[in-house]
Amino acid sequence: MSKVRELPFEVTPVVRDTCLCLHAQRAARSLARRFDEALRPLGLTNGQFSLLMSLNRPIPPTLGSVAELLAMDRTTVTAAIKVLERRGLVKVAVDKEDRRNRRLVITSAGRGALANAFPIWKETHAKAEKEVSGVSTEKLRRALRALS
Repeated sequence: MSKVRELPFEVTPVVRDTCLCLHAQRAARSLARRFDEALRPLGLTNGQFSLLMSLNRPIPPTLGSVAELLAMDRTTVTAAIKVLERRGLVKVAVDKEDRRNRRLVITSAGRGALANAFPIWKETHAKAEKEVSGVSTEKLRRALRALS
């Protein structure tokens, strides 16, 4: 019979206080809630705003390129797109050059929703940046990009 190893409690506060993953997740959830609340009057979540923003380009992107940009798997992007598609904010089109690919097209209603959401995002973002005063937000963004 093997002896069960146990981790001493003393390790728990060390992980709690130093774990980059835990702190990044907590910050991400807190920021997500803040942006969700700000965008709620427009009927958008922060994830939907980010997804619409990722489609705001001259040439509609492929599903795969959006998934890569947002660090999401394709099935999650597909599910999120379906919600926006039902609302008429996005349409999915077959890629004319490669029929195996799908292009994600932001509709005029989607562009309008994004234009209405942007000032709210801008204000909410500015408030969040002020909360990390004393820290270079550009250095913070670079560090987060390095982790991703």
